[in-house]
Amino acid sequence: MADIGIGIIGGGYMGKAHSVAMAAVATVFDTPLRPRLEMIAATSAQSAERYRQAYGFKRGTADWRELVADPAVEAVVIASPQATHREIALAAIENGKHVLCEKPLGESLDDSAAMVAAAEKAGVANMVGFNYIRTPASQYARKLIADGVIGDVTWFRGEHSEDFLADPAAPANWRTETEAAGCLGDLAPHMVNGARALLGPIAEVMADRKTVHAQRGGVAVKNDDQAQMLVNFESGVQGHLYFSRTHHGRKMGYIYEVVGTKGALRFNQEDQNALELYLADGPEAERGYRKILTGPAHPDYAPFCQGPGHGTGYNDTIIIEAKDFLTAIHTGEPVWPTFREGHEVNRILAAARASESGRRWVNVSEI
Repeated sequence: MADIGIGIIGGGYMGKAHSVAMAAVATVFDTPLRPRLEMIAATSAQSAERYRQAYGFKRGTADWRELVADPAVEAVVIASPQATHREIALAAIENGKHVLCEKPLGESLDDSAAMVAAAEKAGVANMVGFNYIRTPASQYARKLIADGVIGDVTWFRGEHSEDFLADPAAPANWRTETEAAGCLGDLAPHMVNGARALLGPIAEVMADRKTVHAQRGGVAVKNDDQAQMLVNFESGVQGHLYFSRTHHGRKMGYIYEVVGTKGALRFNQEDQNALELYLADGPEAERGYRKILTGPAHPDYAPFCQGPGHGTGYNDTIIIEAKDFLTAIHTGEPVWPTFREGHEVNRILAAARASESGRRWVNVSEI
């Protein structure tokens, strides 16, 4: 087993999650590459040293440029705000580093296009942090759909709703400032990616957005609190997507429902170890959704636990993500979702904004 030097930029919420994942992944999955926590970058020397000690890195730095240029750092995880993604990724790729970048991929469509072009030209492993679709339950849902268990899909409903800004008295912060930090830029990418993973490319969209609380503590909110999109997939399937950061009672409402000619599926991330399956067979009096509890028979579950129904958690999805990233580096073959998937998600969100502006259906091919 060879080791590989990991550098992580950002030590907060996602920086910690990725640090934990890189420390654990080789033990959980027995990966051919064993991460070595080489360096972590933060916005100050004090923060960098605090994260270094807490997470077990060899070194810390207040300058991400030092990290991406260091020869001992062979792969970089970008866990900093989206406005920083492009500059960091391009510098890391120029230095020959493999890159895992948190979603959304950059702050704009131009950002993600530049990142895709650089990564593909350099031939480095590149991935985007869409972790929710990696739960064993959602991986199994993808298989059931692909295997035709619920027949030909006729309709899809997906949402990503949370309540972290549901309180109108909550103060304005960085999330209420920029287009990229709004609901369509921040929450929507996960479910747009999920919809594509389950049903394939989205062909056209009709979208609308709303700022629910226009003022917070006397400060104007400059972006959207919620959004919705009618979508038509390239397959002809109709769908509806909904996103909100002001939905009371939703803590992690990554939810989808898929209806087919032979049955249906539904999933809620708040109960991430269960998938509900309805099959239109047997006596009508005995029909209904049945709850499938994930276990070793489902994708990427057994390395964590041998007990069915015991469950995996949020941080485990980041470990699965780390395993996939290391696999891409080791094999030299792309592992989905690459930067290109991040860019395709951004194209759909750009189409949604164009739809709202023009009050019309927009074909994604226009973007």
